[in-house]
Amino acid sequence: MPFRPAVASDADFLWRILLEAYNCNGEPRFTAEQLAAEPHAARCLVGWPRRDDFGVIAETVAGEPIGAAWARYLPESEPGYGFVAADVPELTLGLLPEHRGRGHGRALMEALVQAAAEGPAPVARLSLSVEDGNPAVHLYTTLGFTRVGRSGNADTMVLDVGTCPALLNNR
Repeated sequence: MPFRPAVASDADFLWRILLEAYNCNGEPRFTAEQLAAEPHAARCLVGWPRRDDFGVIAETVAGEPIGAAWARYLPESEPGYGFVAADVPELTLGLLPEHRGRGHGRALMEALVQAAAEGPAPVARLSLSVEDGNPAVHLYTTLGFTRVGRSGNADTMVLDVGTCPALLNNR
């Protein structure tokens, strides 16, 4: 599966993927309009891309986007759900429903971790929030994310980028 960096022209697709991520447990809990009005969610994408934002887009061999993973630094005064610290970017991952369960999420996460490690300003840690019942929690733990907090019905998890098994295996 081909990957490419996420760029400004991907903003609409990233919003679509953010909606998929927020509605990940199978029931449509949010509309696109509700998501854009939800401050914690909107912080993930408003103004994409900012100077330190980075991400990857997964595509079919025909060049159609099927999923994305991206990370953004947020200030303590405007945290996302997976906020740990201002120097730890929060990541978002999502796939179009018809492409789930095929290993694409793992490949996207590995590509994002690689981008974090090898970018112009290497990233030491990444954070995320994962709701109870989200099957992606298994993916996150196998990649080395550990639980560092809890908010409502979700865990906050952090990855030490340098210890990610996928990254170590590619060296």
